[in-house]
Amino acid sequence: MELFLILLFAFLYPYVKGQGVYAPASGQIVHSGQACVVKDDNISERVYTIREGDMLVLQCLVKGHPRPQVRWTKTAGSASDKFQETSIFNETLQIQNIQRIQGGRYYCKAENRIGVPAIKSIRVDVQYLDMPTLTVHQTISDVRGSYYQEKTVFLRCTVNSNPPARFIWKRGSEVITHNQDNGVDIYEPLYTQGETNVLKLKNLRPQDFANYTCQVSVRNVCSIPDKSITFQLTNATSPPALRLSVDETLVVNPGDDVTMSCLVTGGIPPPLISWTHYPGPMPTTARVQGGTVTLQNVKVQDSGYYNCTAVNNVGNPAKKTVNLIVRAMSNITFQITPDPNKDSETIQMEQDVKLSCHVDAQPQDKVTYTWYKNGLPVRPSKTLVILRNDPELEPGTCSLEIFKMQFRDQATYSCVASFTGTPIPELKIEVNLTRNTVAPPVLTVPKGRTTVTVQEGSRVELQCDVSGKPRPPVLWSRADKEQPMPSGDWLVETSDGRLRLHNLTRDMSGSYRCQTARFNGLNIKPRQALVQLNVQFAPIVNPQSLDVRTRMGDSVVLRCSMQKANPQRINSSTWSLNGRLIRSARPELQDYSEWKIDSFSQLNNGTYECSISNDVGTSKCVFYVSAKAYNPEFYYDTPVPVKKVNQTYSYTLQWTQREPEAVDIVIMYKLEVRQLNLQSYMSKQIQVGTPQKGVLLQDVLTDLKIPLSYEVRLTPITNFGPGDTAMRIIQYIEPYSYSGPSDQTCSFEVEEICSFTQDKKDDFDWTWQNANTQNPKRSPNTGPIKDRSGTREGYYMYIEASRPRVLGDKARLISPLYNVTTMAKGPYKTPFCISFYYHMYGKHIGSLNVLVRVKSIGALDTQVWTLSGNQGPNWQQANVTINPRGPFQVVFEGVRGSSYEGDIAIDDICVVRGKCPMYRETTSEAVSVKGSSAALSLTTYTVLLALVMLLTSTALFHR
Repeated sequence: MELFLILLFAFLYPYVKGQGVYAPASGQIVHSGQACVVKDDNISERVYTIREGDMLVLQCLVKGHPRPQVRWTKTAGSASDKFQETSIFNETLQIQNIQRIQGGRYYCKAENRIGVPAIKSIRVDVQYLDMPTLTVHQTISDVRGSYYQEKTVFLRCTVNSNPPARFIWKRGSEVITHNQDNGVDIYEPLYTQGETNVLKLKNLRPQDFANYTCQVSVRNVCSIPDKSITFQLTNATSPPALRLSVDETLVVNPGDDVTMSCLVTGGIPPPLISWTHYPGPMPTTARVQGGTVTLQNVKVQDSGYYNCTAVNNVGNPAKKTVNLIVRAMSNITFQITPDPNKDSETIQMEQDVKLSCHVDAQPQDKVTYTWYKNGLPVRPSKTLVILRNDPELEPGTCSLEIFKMQFRDQATYSCVASFTGTPIPELKIEVNLTRNTVAPPVLTVPKGRTTVTVQEGSRVELQCDVSGKPRPPVLWSRADKEQPMPSGDWLVETSDGRLRLHNLTRDMSGSYRCQTARFNGLNIKPRQALVQLNVQFAPIVNPQSLDVRTRMGDSVVLRCSMQKANPQRINSSTWSLNGRLIRSARPELQDYSEWKIDSFSQLNNGTYECSISNDVGTSKCVFYVSAKAYNPEFYYDTPVPVKKVNQTYSYTLQWTQREPEAVDIVIMYKLEVRQLNLQSYMSKQIQVGTPQKGVLLQDVLTDLKIPLSYEVRLTPITNFGPGDTAMRIIQYIEPYSYSGPSDQTCSFEVEEICSFTQDKKDDFDWTWQNANTQNPKRSPNTGPIKDRSGTREGYYMYIEASRPRVLGDKARLISPLYNVTTMAKGPYKTPFCISFYYHMYGKHIGSLNVLVRVKSIGALDTQVWTLSGNQGPNWQQANVTINPRGPFQVVFEGVRGSSYEGDIAIDDICVVRGKCPMYRETTSEAVSVKGSSAALSLTTYTVLLALVMLLTSTALFHR
């Protein structure tokens, strides 16, 4: 009685929970690219090892209902340009020509709105081996009082690799080993992480002058071959030396031709010379030939540091640098500084005043400034002092100081900047200095322009009026935000005080500061003002688009809300149905507009548009309102195609109805089927009862032609009419054969292992191998030597109990789906025999369990056979009789024992109709639910639930 209650409750549990066959997403990452190996490391992490340049292919296989969607993400490094997040079923991630920076952890996220998303990951380890580099370094120490020098040579070999490389040193063709003689030492420097190895030749001897080869190896990982480099060491070996043909600082005029040469003065082997430029790359007009760089018709932008480097892998590279300066002058400016001691902002007689002149130039220190008064050169005196480089102002600024200004000092002063003796044109600026011509600036914002309101997308002009003698430029910046101006500059200079902005956006709103510049005017405290820019924009509404489903006769309220706008008010709102106006424009007091349907009917079906307007523009909410049913959700965990005679097959199509309570009852389905190579559909109607959420419906498609694929379209129909259509492709897959005992045995002789699959939710996987592919270092005294037939070529499946496996780890191997409806004749009461051979030899053997997983409306695993402990060194047979009540799978579960001598193997599995022979038989009935074209009715569910409650009460009473 108690067993019956347990099994019955297990059957009804999904319906009590209201989920039916709805199941959260689960996933597994599999590979089909050019992987070297996919393994579990010591922390049970899946690692995919691949050679650089090969193709990475990862596939995320998912389960769950509704069918989960897949999205790929990645950490640690960058991914391929073609790698994007996707939402495609069973999405395959493919990266051609994978590079080392694309290694890292890849995540597959599967979600279907049921439960929490499933996230699986795999670490991609990209293997590579670069060409090594070999450099030679030497030290010479003088020993006082003796007549010899001790010379020690270091040969340093460096390589980039993954995994870390192994280094092999050779003198000629002879391999050198550590401490081979007193004159040789081999070691790895500290902090080099296996990337560097040093061969040290102490007190250099004549026999040490030879060819030395550094060979690097990653032990043929991913079939990466070894690489090597050779260096010839002679008594003339020496580091490179250089000298320049020009000065280290070279100043030229625009348009000149420039030639710079690096001359090699030493180095054996002969050094290789290269040139670089900073900042930026070498100019496109530069011609490099050996150690010489030629620049024709040089330009200002060609200025910079030209670096010459000589390398021969002996000692340190030799380097020389030329600082090339192309003369240039621009932007001459002036300043008038009143007497700072008097704290004055005006020019007064008997007070000091300073005129300053600055030009942007290179080289700045070579600029010559000349001052003129009324066209004549200024002659320095006690009251007229020229400061060639004014320490109080920007470097390179020349000032003319006038002490105790007199009437005679009122004049027009000119500042001329030039490069003496060069063709560079001189620059000149004039200042009229009198009490009447010099006045401090005044900065104001015109009336009505303090706040400027414009619409998004237009252009605007912000204005600050400036006066003064002389009138200074105006600088603009953002006042309320720490961000640059729309142009990208932090300061924008305008000569007329007007800031012009184009193609305005809402983020340009805010406060803008205008201020007077200190140059080309009085050098006094800047004047400032603020202008507020208000950019108006049309409403942002929610929802922009919404699908609304309802029952016939129900009331429906549609609301269009204004989330953000400037101005934040609704001037008018209108409603239309299928393009026909149903409510004229009217203002709204709140920030939303509503339309109510009291009783939905066919007349109310269609597309509703709500247009909300403010002073700037109009935005729309769109509602697609109907009573049509949602699309069906195909159930993908269905039985495999069933092969029949005359090259045809059948397929059990299963589905659930999405949100059946949202609309009127689905009374039937329209099924359309077509061959993929044809245009026409075959259609029929499928009558159903009342679909329940999460309850499977099904229909058997027959007479499908082998091996063609078909497109299936399924449409629910209510009293309202057709609903949303779902589409899927059915492909023919050769099913596991059951035609007779002679061909029902799975001996695992091909890598497809008879369509068995590894469980995605276990701790580790079963391994496919034979005697020829066994690991020669495998654990002794456990596991089979050959397969059940006794041949070295025969394959079997086994679990490896060695590290990193621990006590209790489980590996599950799952058979293909055995479709009871085609194997059995009549009702689901025909018994089936599971026959297999097992090998359980070793003192640490755990357990081997056989479970039956029944598929129909729900899924239930039932253990039908188990065996534990050492069973000896021979293969033995087991037979298990089961009575399934629906399509089922057989699960072989290996459980790791206490230590590494615990390998378990299976072979020659067969499932046949009928009871097993009486020897070694275990009988168990796997629980299942009979499938049909209609769902489990609500009445049946109610009766069964009541039966559970009654039997539970009876059992408790008898206790």
